[in-house]
Amino acid sequence: MSTQRIFPAPPESIEHKEFWANVNEGKLLLPRCKDTEQFFWYPRKISPFTLSDNVEWVQASGKGVIYTFSVMRRAEPQYVIAYVRLDEGVTMMTNIVECDPDLLAIGQPVELLMQESENGQKIPVFKPA
Repeated sequence: MSTQRIFPAPPESIEHKEFWANVNEGKLLLPRCKDTEQFFWYPRKISPFTLSDNVEWVQASGKGVIYTFSVMRRAEPQYVIAYVRLDEGVTMMTNIVECDPDLLAIGQPVELLMQESENGQKIPVFKPA
């Protein structure tokens, strides 16, 4: 990739303020239902399993594998969008950076990075491990 991609800023929401503040500090926090001990994604304050607010935030390991991906070859600059299955069991849509897209593979280990979006808010992305 010849030039650096500018990431769009995530939408602002009161419910996600704590999540994004931690991302700016380099921490990816995952919500976990305290009743079922299950992690879930997308971050929210209500458990999708029990519909209760008995939720805690746990720092993710930052490690996972590529579940699937697609190379946006017509974009300038081209980029890779992917679903990454984190070691904690959740799958999140993200970008794979610092890579040769032709060398990526499903099941490939990746690790977390934080990159700035257009408004300065950092966002979680991944690179090959």
